[in-house]
Amino acid sequence: MNKGPTYFNIVSVTLGFAFLYLPIILLIVYSFNEGRNVAVWQGWSTKWYGALLEDQAILDAAWVTIRVGLISATASTVLGTLAAITLVRAGRFPGRSLFSGMVSAPLVLPEVILGLSLLLLFVAFDFSRGFWTMTLAHITFTMCYVAVVVQSKLVTFDRTLEEAALDLGSPPVKTFFSITLPLILPAVISGWVLAFTLSLDDLVISSFTTGPGATSLPIKIYSQVRLGVSPEINAACTILIAIVTVGVIIASLQMKRSEMERQRAERLAAAGG
Repeated sequence: MNKGPTYFNIVSVTLGFAFLYLPIILLIVYSFNEGRNVAVWQGWSTKWYGALLEDQAILDAAWVTIRVGLISATASTVLGTLAAITLVRAGRFPGRSLFSGMVSAPLVLPEVILGLSLLLLFVAFDFSRGFWTMTLAHITFTMCYVAVVVQSKLVTFDRTLEEAALDLGSPPVKTFFSITLPLILPAVISGWVLAFTLSLDDLVISSFTTGPGATSLPIKIYSQVRLGVSPEINAACTILIAIVTVGVIIASLQMKRSEMERQRAERLAAAGG
């Protein structure tokens, strides 16, 4: 007999959500504060968003962040997907355990160590630190998240459709792009969105690997917050939250649509067979 949620469960969930989201809600509300003092509410206003659009330093940092996020998420999705396919489909090969450990290592390594090691690598090879070194660093630490997400999908993947296509004479590459990739697409999209959001809010690794002329938005916000929280920073953070939220919603809808299309294709295939 289902008794429904208890009073204790409702209170626990409410407190948990309040602990997680109340600071974010306060930040969003105070981004519309009329006064400059962020601790005193003086009425509603959107003037700080207008002031933000006139702050060229913030706009430049936001543009750097978006470009790094788009490039690193796309590259890490390709590399992470290939790594996941290798781990799941290649079976046991010499060095598999080492390869698996190297793919998963950035998940557990502290960001300080990862950022410092990448910094030493760039210095050793005399790379000029800036936009591309920060992008390479983001690819390195986001690729493992994509690999884990895609790998979890591939493990539960029904290979009978692939085997049927191969038996009918379809080349392996064509089978991958026409059968495998569409079926694992929701996981690939999830990996891309996860990599993009991780890149957007990274501070530690970016601080180690960036250079002059390539200041990301988290670094810019952190440097300004050290001098005091301003309403422009609240507005910038609110816009960042909105971008991430919209991205997650679009990805969720796309994943739901892909899953429905996959189920419909399987039903049609079963009915035809």
